[in-house]
Amino acid sequence: MFSSILGCEFSDMWAMLLAPLFAAALSAFFLRRSKWGAAAVSVLSATFALILAMGLLLGESGDSASKSVEIFKLGGFSINFGFLFDEISKNMVFVVCFVGWLIHIFSVGYMDKDDAKGRFFGGLSFFMFSMTGIMLADNLFMMFIFWEFVGFSSYMLIAHYADTEYSKMASKKAFIANRVGDFGFLIGIIWCYHVFGTTEFGAIATALKANPSLALTPMALLLICGFLGKSAQFPLQVWLTDAMAGPTPVSALIHAATMVAAGVFMTVRLGVVGLLTPVASGFMVLICSLMAMCAGFWALGQRDIKKTLAYSTLAHLGLMGVAVGLGAYGIAMMHLTMHAFFKAALFLVAGSVIYACHHEQDMFKMGGLARKMPITALAAFLATCSIISVPFFAGYYSKEMILNISLLSLVNEYVNASVSDVSGLCRLGALGAFKIATFAFVLIAALLTPLYMARLFFAVFLGKPMSEKAVKARENSLFMTIPLVVLGVFSLAGAWGAVFGGLKWLGGKMSGLMPLSAENFMAFSQTGWEHFHKMIEGDVLFDWAGAMLLVCTLILILIAYFLYGRGEDKIESDHPIMYHILEKHGWFDDVYNYYVLKVQQRFAVLINALDMLLIQGFAVKGLALISRLLGLVIKSWHVKWVSSYVVWMVLGLLAAFIILAV
Repeated sequence: MFSSILGCEFSDMWAMLLAPLFAAALSAFFLRRSKWGAAAVSVLSATFALILAMGLLLGESGDSASKSVEIFKLGGFSINFGFLFDEISKNMVFVVCFVGWLIHIFSVGYMDKDDAKGRFFGGLSFFMFSMTGIMLADNLFMMFIFWEFVGFSSYMLIAHYADTEYSKMASKKAFIANRVGDFGFLIGIIWCYHVFGTTEFGAIATALKANPSLALTPMALLLICGFLGKSAQFPLQVWLTDAMAGPTPVSALIHAATMVAAGVFMTVRLGVVGLLTPVASGFMVLICSLMAMCAGFWALGQRDIKKTLAYSTLAHLGLMGVAVGLGAYGIAMMHLTMHAFFKAALFLVAGSVIYACHHEQDMFKMGGLARKMPITALAAFLATCSIISVPFFAGYYSKEMILNISLLSLVNEYVNASVSDVSGLCRLGALGAFKIATFAFVLIAALLTPLYMARLFFAVFLGKPMSEKAVKARENSLFMTIPLVVLGVFSLAGAWGAVFGGLKWLGGKMSGLMPLSAENFMAFSQTGWEHFHKMIEGDVLFDWAGAMLLVCTLILILIAYFLYGRGEDKIESDHPIMYHILEKHGWFDDVYNYYVLKVQQRFAVLINALDMLLIQGFAVKGLALISRLLGLVIKSWHVKWVSSYVVWMVLGLLAAFIILAV
């Protein structure tokens, strides 16, 4: 504990929250022009936060919640500020603080020659402050406040290269798309307060345990809007790939461990509390499974290495959403954790090769980098094996379990309906068709992953250099390579502690590579990996399904080598129409541009005209003109004769008498 400062007792959680805010303020006000000052302060704050987080995670205390402090009150309405440090928060705290710390270190090397590094590191620290607030919030209002801070800080970081039109457009697009989702989220929070009289998670859980009917589907759907915006799911997914306009460490921080994962964390929190109704959960399964499949296809239509990884992120966020919708909250958090490891590694790999190739982002202008950048290539290989679910790699366990629970949901529907043969599935009705469709979407998404990831790996690291920049590429500094090595190791073995259970050390406080308390929820809860593994253990159907998926993965890697192994995209060259369809990612941008320019803009012009005519013209200037004219008329009646004043006084008395008499 920290001592009392200005009358407030600061706990370790307070210090963990405020350290990056202090670093952000110091960088913004005093170190913007400093060569190393802002970077040093930002890295030190991230290191300090990680040390505090590890101290809390390795401590003896169990779940804890701080006493809420009232920060705003208006009549009977109040907003409280308090911390909730339970198993879900512990999982997220480790992911964000650990991966965020590695990204800070990588950023020191990546931003070395950037003249605006002070502003960048200030934004990075403010982002960490905002994410820490979301993780520790004990109520929905407090979560929403930090939710908006995250939106602002991501806008600021994406717009780091504000001298380019693309960066300015991308930052505004991200900000606006998130505001659309956050509007629904805020309405849902207000509705929640109206129903329960509070937004504290503990109080809501108690109320729902006593009366589950208080959980309303419209309210749950509005709360899910926040997830659709932050985690970039249909129909608000358009901002995520354009957010690649920011520096690559920003892409890693936003698209791997933090911002987009915040939406999944929020829905897990809602699900555990009991706010997600069956209809709302089914909506999540449908939207997210469809997103996972479509994003996998769209990744095949990108030449930009970062945009390919961004579509991969969309796909895996969709898989996490499917797990949440199916009630497998532990599996969702497990995949969030493993995804943070291997996707952060892949984005930092992208940053390393972009930096080495003098900011070239077209992966088909790279090639042959495995010989020139062996450490980066090894980290890329480990992370790629993890994301495509090679057995024993971290991503294998969580991703396979999402497939398994999706299949289990379909099989249970088949068994419960007493269908005698496979053709009888057609008689299962709407629910059966829904489960068949969503499982098909999830399966296709899983099969597309090895195709687009092998495409990326072959184009970047194998073959021969495809440009002069690739010829001159060399391994980068230790600031950039050490985080890659660490994340590569976690991409391989990050899940071993949760899966095998016997890898405990440090007096049982560490399990594999993670603190035991940080993996409890994803591994040992009734919605975790261990629980679902026991449900399907020994089932021949699932064994065969796993074996067939592995065979399909190997076949798809071979297909990827045939299509992309020679440093060119054969689909782009041989089938340009198909490639164009993939590249346009559903024409969502065109649809939204049409809506904004042809509908919203014209409606705005109409409203502006009515405002100028009725509000500013008649109501403001018109009434002012009428008042002025009346004043001139009344002024003309003042003739300076006493007799006229007497006449007006008498008339006024008569008028008053008549009014009172009536």
